[in-house]
Amino acid sequence: MTNALSIAKFGGTSVANYEVMQNCARIVAGNEKTRIVVVSASAGVTNHLVSLAHTPMTQQKIEETCQAITYIELAILDKLEDKEAVAPKLTDLLEEVRALAFHEEILHRNDLKDQLLSMGERMSSLMFSSVLAEQGVNTMNFDVRKVLRTDSEFGEAAPQLEEIAKLAQQLLAPEIASAIVVTQGFVGADVEGRTTTLGRGGSDFTAALLAEALDAESCEIWTDVTGVYTTDPRITEAAHPLPELSFEEAAEMATFGAKVLHPATMEPALRKDIKVFVGSSKEPEKGGTWIVRDCEHEPPYRAITRRKEQVMVTVKTPKMMYAQGFLQQVFSIIAKHKLSVDLVTTSEISVSFTLDNPANSVAQRLNKETIAELETICDVKVEKGYDLVTVVGNNMQTAIGVSSKILAAVSDFNLRMICFGANPHNLSFLVNETDSDDIVRKLHKALFE
Repeated sequence: MTNALSIAKFGGTSVANYEVMQNCARIVAGNEKTRIVVVSASAGVTNHLVSLAHTPMTQQKIEETCQAITYIELAILDKLEDKEAVAPKLTDLLEEVRALAFHEEILHRNDLKDQLLSMGERMSSLMFSSVLAEQGVNTMNFDVRKVLRTDSEFGEAAPQLEEIAKLAQQLLAPEIASAIVVTQGFVGADVEGRTTTLGRGGSDFTAALLAEALDAESCEIWTDVTGVYTTDPRITEAAHPLPELSFEEAAEMATFGAKVLHPATMEPALRKDIKVFVGSSKEPEKGGTWIVRDCEHEPPYRAITRRKEQVMVTVKTPKMMYAQGFLQQVFSIIAKHKLSVDLVTTSEISVSFTLDNPANSVAQRLNKETIAELETICDVKVEKGYDLVTVVGNNMQTAIGVSSKILAAVSDFNLRMICFGANPHNLSFLVNETDSDDIVRKLHKALFE
């Protein structure tokens, strides 16, 4: 495969309607290296599909939600030049949405949920392929499930890298020689051909996996912001885009809450040294952020992230001083319940750790069963209402004055946990959710203004 290949991914707001799809089509047509386009579902559609898949609804409410999806899709169809060619295919997809939404087992079967959740991408790729053809580009709409092989863990499927590489070379590589391929993010299929999904934000991951499988030179993530910022610009207007980031910095930022990137995106890019670009599809002329293996400049402070809705769990036993393997017991219980731990602090008789709690899915899994099992070996205290603030940078544990400058900036606030020194790229602390905006602003002023 030629190394000059670039893969472009467009997020939900970038394919929300016909007009913004035209912006994206111009970006694709303007870069001869772009041979594969990965799209998310049009903005709003995924939320409706998630409601249908997870929320008990009356027949009328299901009907209304299906209508809302139909309205978004028909508004795009209505403006296509070649709507007659697209309309029958869209009608089939919308009928499939309805059939799944009204399926009596939809709330209880994860395989049906994934089928339903894949529909947004399947519809937007059909539409975008047509919009791109209007630019005079030879294009085809490709079903990513033919190449994106995963395991059968519906809702959070793991990609099978060797199979993806083999199938991509067999089925995708010949197509991109003569056409720009438009395909779906977030969606895959297991060995039996059943539809799977990669979890929320999985479209970035799809683009990176395909870039890895085809030895691409770069992977472009087009979104609604002009690159990766020093911090969330909604918290402080002083935040500004970064011209470059290293893979390690980007991975830390994604893991600790930067919404622009999906944490898994960096893994394929790092394995194959694929450059990743993040830019705005609304303002492509403003440039964006390049994420590369080695940056020219690697400062001690690069950015500040904030991850909301953290849960702090403290386990305590007076016996811990003498208990061989107490920590191992605690963490094996956590692992058994498929919870992942971020920060950990220990004293002689207690351990505190944090768990991410997006939309309370962790709270549901950190259920009575987990607590009951932990309580067989120790006292357990669960506290909510925290955010995790992280300063991301380089050589932080060896550069003189780095930690003191950060801690001085937040000396007026109560920090519940501090994690530093385990890795050269971050210093993290747990704070009250009511303080986190102020803390991010103070840190940004001290470090970047």
